[in-house]
Amino acid sequence: MIINGLPGDSISANDRGLMYGDGVFRTLLIRQGKPLHWLHHYNKLQHDCDAIGIVCPSVQLLTSELGQLAQSQPESVAKIVITRGPASRGYAPAAKPQITRILSASNIPEYPDTYAAQGIKVHICKLRLGHQPRLAGIKHLNRLENVLAAAEWDDHNIAEGIMLDENEHVIEGTRSNLFLVRDGKLYTPDLSRCGVAGLQRDRVIAYARQQRIVCKVTELEMDDLLAADEIFLVNSVIGLWPVRDIHRFSGKHFPVSLQIQDWLNNGSN
Repeated sequence: MIINGLPGDSISANDRGLMYGDGVFRTLLIRQGKPLHWLHHYNKLQHDCDAIGIVCPSVQLLTSELGQLAQSQPESVAKIVITRGPASRGYAPAAKPQITRILSASNIPEYPDTYAAQGIKVHICKLRLGHQPRLAGIKHLNRLENVLAAAEWDDHNIAEGIMLDENEHVIEGTRSNLFLVRDGKLYTPDLSRCGVAGLQRDRVIAYARQQRIVCKVTELEMDDLLAADEIFLVNSVIGLWPVRDIHRFSGKHFPVSLQIQDWLNNGSN
């Protein structure tokens, strides 16, 4: 772990990231010592910092520190956390905050091969996401909704949970973005009120554009999922998992999902 450029494993107890969740983060894979899609991740990190008024560390600085992680753990999951830094008591941020940056690497989780090849079973979460358009799409540190949603099941046969918002619109997985396939077209939830717009979501949308596949960002309800030909979930660690079992939906064949999965795994970095 690297904290503000130095090896360590602790931050100030007054850090606003700890006290208020005042910060943003990114998670990405390191493979063979190379951070995958790093510049794309940095652009999203910079966007999210701008959205909450934090000065993002330079790409040169973070690239250098990521390189140190990659050298020590060439096959790992890297996480970058940027907070507004330590401050005195109170919600109001300091005029000139001392930004805290935390970079860490952990082992790549091992999942059954069947998840990617044969699909997963998912849980429909009871918790509903609240609306906050100003934070919608941002990967900020306030993830308590996802934590509570992920605690709803204790069944090793369930690999992920699907989250809806307060209007009963399908939004995302607890740690993933969602797409459905119907009549050869892609659909993914509108994230203008809540949810996280992950990098793999952007990549799938870009792939659809390149292949001239219609991809609509729109409001989706449970009935839309149940009427889908295919459903799949994506994030930067799992890649793409088709969904084989969700509520009254059952999928056995995933031609479009597996085509996109192959591109995500082997496409340009």
